[in-house]
Amino acid sequence: MALRLVQVNFKARDDVALGGFWAEALGWGVSSEGPGVTNVEPLGDFVWPDPAAVCVDVVAVPDPETVRYRVHLDLATTSAAHQAELVARLRDLGATPADVGQGDVPWTVLADPEGNVFCVLEPREKYRDTGPIAAVVVDCADPRVMARFWDEAMDWTLHEVTDDQATLRSAKGVGPYLEFLRTTPGPKTVWNRVHLDLLPYAGDDQAAEVARLRGLGATLTDVGQGDVPWVVLADPEGNEFCVLRSR
Repeated sequence: MALRLVQVNFKARDDVALGGFWAEALGWGVSSEGPGVTNVEPLGDFVWPDPAAVCVDVVAVPDPETVRYRVHLDLATTSAAHQAELVARLRDLGATPADVGQGDVPWTVLADPEGNVFCVLEPREKYRDTGPIAAVVVDCADPRVMARFWDEAMDWTLHEVTDDQATLRSAKGVGPYLEFLRTTPGPKTVWNRVHLDLLPYAGDDQAAEVARLRGLGATLTDVGQGDVPWVVLADPEGNEFCVLRSR
């Protein structure tokens, strides 16, 4: 029994517009599984799910501004010139500079057209083969607690765990990293605007996976999802994530 991280889910006022931004930002394409949902994934012969990429799903909701920002994307670059070119291109697409108290750092912090903060990193050897998304980053109070939970929750490999950071990546050694960074995110009173979607392998039972996760410390969560084929849970620090139905 195992789960894999297959996509990052953004809540949005306008899924088509925001999905279009992220498709242009990542150099990917868009599709839709129905009204109010825009799927962003690599072009070419990519077949979802594939550990080479964590895709982006953008879902329209009535009031995305009521939610917190505890999850963001870090984008990879290959050179200082590439970083500058990417930042300029993203600003042309509608991104704006964002100040989250980062101070004087070598990466650039931007916000997408709906205000979701993300980072364009300076070139780093660690991320040279991740694709356009270097890392999915989750703010947390205790990376060690998060590492214990997520290392058991998924079949990804734990690469690093310290008091300040925990890092996981697909066991196949491809695609982006999942990173938990120590911050002071504050008490959580509303759901996250961006969350993770996990998928069981074909033949694995969704209900059994949910039960296993609850045994690890996850809790069932109601974010107004109603009668849906996925199950919404929260990790030990209250971050929502979804367990999709295997295909």
